[in-house]
Amino acid sequence: MAIKSFQGKRAKSDSRKEYNAPILVEDYMSKKLVTFRPDQSILEVMEAFAKHHISGGPVLDDNGFLVGIISEADCMKQISESRYFNQPILDKNVEKYMTKEVETISHDMSIFDAAGVFDKHNRRRLPVMKDDLIVGQISRKDVVIAALKLSGQNWK
Repeated sequence: MAIKSFQGKRAKSDSRKEYNAPILVEDYMSKKLVTFRPDQSILEVMEAFAKHHISGGPVLDDNGFLVGIISEADCMKQISESRYFNQPILDKNVEKYMTKEVETISHDMSIFDAAGVFDKHNRRRLPVMKDDLIVGQISRKDVVIAALKLSGQNWK
């Protein structure tokens, strides 16, 4: 006597699982940014770093376009120079010390590609762009957190 299956007709099996977890930069980036202006004083920037517990941020012009990035390391240069030349910190502005050649990444880049950009450029944070406008910022820490969330998933 034959054994009957009561499971019904099975769907065709595909050895690949469909991956549907978020893997894009825009899924993990910070969207609420502390931004700076080129004419802002370095002292104001350092106060903002301390107040918001951040180590850097984008510098935007009056039209909201990215013109640079300022970091704690840039501020250290100013502190060192002011001590060496015995000049006050107050009269120096962001434009003089910011990094003007800024690597950026696209909002629709995968987290895996973003990790490669971080590795190649050795930056702590990268501005995220969409249609030539800054829409966020992603840090190395954000990429690590994304990788931890994705570690239990399968992807193609």
